Amino acid sequence: MPQAEALRCLEQGTAKLEEGDVHAAKSLYQRSVEIKRNASSLFNLGVTHYHLKEFDEAIAAWKESITLQPSSPDAHTNLASAYIISPVPRPDLALHHLEVASSLCPEDPEIAFNHAAVLEATGRLEEALEKYKLAQKYGVERASVHIRNVSAKILGKRMKDADKSDPKNDD
Repeated sequence: MPQAEALRCLEQGTAKLEEGDVHAAKSLYQRSVEIKRNASSLFNLGVTHYHLKEFDEAIAAWKESITLQPSSPDAHTNLASAYIISPVPRPDLALHHLEVASSLCPEDPEIAFNHAAVLEATGRLEEALEKYKLAQKYGVERASVHIRNVSAKILGKRMKDADKSDPKNDD
């Protein structure tokens, strides 16, 4: 029964991860993937790679997990995080996966918050402000600080742009 063995490894891996033994969890998830490749085993294997700062491996595992189960908002969100934190950040790919995750779970406050943070980091302030407001609406209290900061950035940018377009400032 390969299916039962794969599931047993998956469950044991999760127990090891909860105990904080990431290396043991990774071995068990890897064994589960070897027995039967499925979205859940690949997702969890990606989590262990991420914890061990093996970002390329985490990305590969989550991409394959998404291929097998495209409607997983968690896989898209985790993949976005890996794209942002990896040694060669790919905010374009992170935004793509956060947009997919947001479309799958439009009321998920953490997805909205993460999406807002990447939008802010890439200078898309108006969109970031909307996502922070959504995150706050759905219960992320720390979003209020970000709403104030992004609002101030938007105001500062508008004032700077107004100064540039004012002919009196061409001295």
